[in-house]
Amino acid sequence: MKTIKFERLTEAEHQFGLELRKNVNAWFKENGISIKGNLTLTLQAIVMITLYVAPFILIILLPIKGWVALLMTVIMGIGAAGIGMCVMHDAVHGSFSEKDWVNRLFGSSLYLLGGNVFNWKMQHNIFHHAYTNIEGLDEDIDSRGPLRLCENAPLKKINHYQYIHAFFFYGLLTISKLIKDFTQLAEYNIKGITRKYHVNPTLEYMRMVFVKIAYLFVSIGLPIIVTDFKWWQVLIGFFAMHWTAGCILSTVFQMAHVVEGTEQPMPDKNGVIHHDWAVHELRTTSDFARNNHFLNWYVGGLNFQIEHHLFPNISHVHYRNIAPIVEQTAKKFGVDYNLKPTFRAALVSHVKRLKELGYKGMGVHTG
Repeated sequence: MKTIKFERLTEAEHQFGLELRKNVNAWFKENGISIKGNLTLTLQAIVMITLYVAPFILIILLPIKGWVALLMTVIMGIGAAGIGMCVMHDAVHGSFSEKDWVNRLFGSSLYLLGGNVFNWKMQHNIFHHAYTNIEGLDEDIDSRGPLRLCENAPLKKINHYQYIHAFFFYGLLTISKLIKDFTQLAEYNIKGITRKYHVNPTLEYMRMVFVKIAYLFVSIGLPIIVTDFKWWQVLIGFFAMHWTAGCILSTVFQMAHVVEGTEQPMPDKNGVIHHDWAVHELRTTSDFARNNHFLNWYVGGLNFQIEHHLFPNISHVHYRNIAPIVEQTAKKFGVDYNLKPTFRAALVSHVKRLKELGYKGMGVHTG
């Protein structure tokens, strides 16, 4: 596994990080507020889990038409994405609650989607957050098949059209994880990551197999057994649910890191990124649609990615309040703060960046 170091260019970069933490901590202290979640977050969790579970129960219990059931699976996908963004995300970061058992409980909501908590922690909490937008370490910008999300990856002819077909493949995120989890855990084991974090790979594999079998039985087997729907109708609904969730999740995540103005730096031959870590996070991350209250609520504050990357231990319910502090401190120290004012602006910027990555960059034509 690569070893990356962040070395500040100037003392001002170090002072920026120190003052930023001081200013944000002062806001919480002055207002007497915990950095963890609150009643708003609990209500979000209830709504998102209900959006996911309630339509499934209706499909199982009521004799409904096929098109109605299909609509229900789309609603389930919206709820599944909401669980990922609002519930599981905060909990696995340890910011849902002051109590560890509560964080573990709500973090386990990932199992409702057939996912694996350990893999998520490694991919997201460890590698994505520590090495944002660095090829080879941040799997969120891995370029595979028809998608090229990093300017340092090889360029293929099929990438020319990715600004058109990317969103279809985004929808395959969660369904592909049902299989990818196994190879990902194997990779972490080979690299010694499971050993480093004191995880028994055999027990983790057993947990993974049990969860996925149980998930597939409930999600696919149960509807086939207890409803009048054909097996192929159930599979279409299963795919529709996952595609909806995957497309929402992937699009929201990519609009924070693969947009105009975000960088994808590479370390030098000694494995050094020549910026302070906090500065690196601002150079590789973007906020969007900060004034869209519904979006703030539904995506779990993931449109405040700058704040989330700098303070992952703070619950997303507070990002709207600390964002001006982060922005003002960044401006004071001359650090760029990348903000797309609306959802549409961020989406258009992402599409433009996809188009750029499909035609130019440091890659070499291989197809």
